[in-house]
Amino acid sequence: MSGGVDSSVAAAILKEQGYEVMGVTMNLFCSTSASDRGCCSISAANDAKKVAEKLEIPHYVLNFKEEFKKYVIDNFIEEYKNGRTPNPCIRCNQFIKFDLFLKKAKELGAEFIATGHYARIQPLRGKGIGDRGYKLLKGKDPKKDQSYVLYPMTQKQLAQTLFPLGELTKEEVRKKAKELGLPVAAKRESQEICFVEDGDYGKFLRELIPDAVKPGPILDRQGNVVGMHRGIAFYTIGQRKGLGHHRGNPKYVVEIDPEKNAIIIGDDKDTLRQELAAEEISFISGKTPAKPLAISAKIRYQSSEAEAMLYPGGRVVFHKPQRAVTPGQSVVFYQGEEVIGGGIINR
Repeated sequence: MSGGVDSSVAAAILKEQGYEVMGVTMNLFCSTSASDRGCCSISAANDAKKVAEKLEIPHYVLNFKEEFKKYVIDNFIEEYKNGRTPNPCIRCNQFIKFDLFLKKAKELGAEFIATGHYARIQPLRGKGIGDRGYKLLKGKDPKKDQSYVLYPMTQKQLAQTLFPLGELTKEEVRKKAKELGLPVAAKRESQEICFVEDGDYGKFLRELIPDAVKPGPILDRQGNVVGMHRGIAFYTIGQRKGLGHHRGNPKYVVEIDPEKNAIIIGDDKDTLRQELAAEEISFISGKTPAKPLAISAKIRYQSSEAEAMLYPGGRVVFHKPQRAVTPGQSVVFYQGEEVIGGGIINR
């Protein structure tokens, strides 16, 4: 329970369905800010506790600070040093929520863990051993679907997880929170990365990644120096802002070279890619396809899906070129509503 409306309503629904529910808030990092924003602030933990009291369920706070730093923050820093743009929420789900937290929940005697994610889990109904297992499906609300950040989940994790909000829209969740009189019914959503206090990315990057915020050259596609940048950590592929004024067409970041501490810029057409290579690939079924697979692929959380072919080894070839394919972000593979798997974009 993060103290937000989604996890609060998820807990309420489970209690209504007859489950014995325990509310758990994860303490993931040390906050030095007076801000009450974010899912790991003191204020958020207090909100979760108030909801638990309203629902008459026990509430616990579990400390995962060390593990969160090791698996999420350190990786975030390393990726930015290497000129890549990571997605820490996926790492948190993969290594903290659905791994370490799941194991801790089992130690506490729980049969399942549940979260407020907008996604669905569907059991396979086949009679054969090979037909058993679970599918991960998109949430019913297309505006809130969070299946993208859940693609690393395993069969074992899906078997022990519940997503009570999967069939609901955000509006329905808010309405239910009000009907139940939950104290967080009108609470706004947190959009920032939870461990970047006050959403001040500049301060965070300067303090923890000084090597990645050193000024360096902006190069054109021919290698000519056409300006100076503030530090590679402030830029991502496809970015237009912060590049200064250049003659001719608008310019965009098309490549980041951490070895030269350089940003390479080009025209809009230079941001297009027909294919990508992915690493750290996982499949929901636990089985790696031996043959090419027709899929739709999503290259960032807010992007639309694009039709593509997935080849063994993590090569994805799109039917139409895609704008701003960004190393460090995840590419997630879909077939209709079903999440097939995904990986980290390498190039």
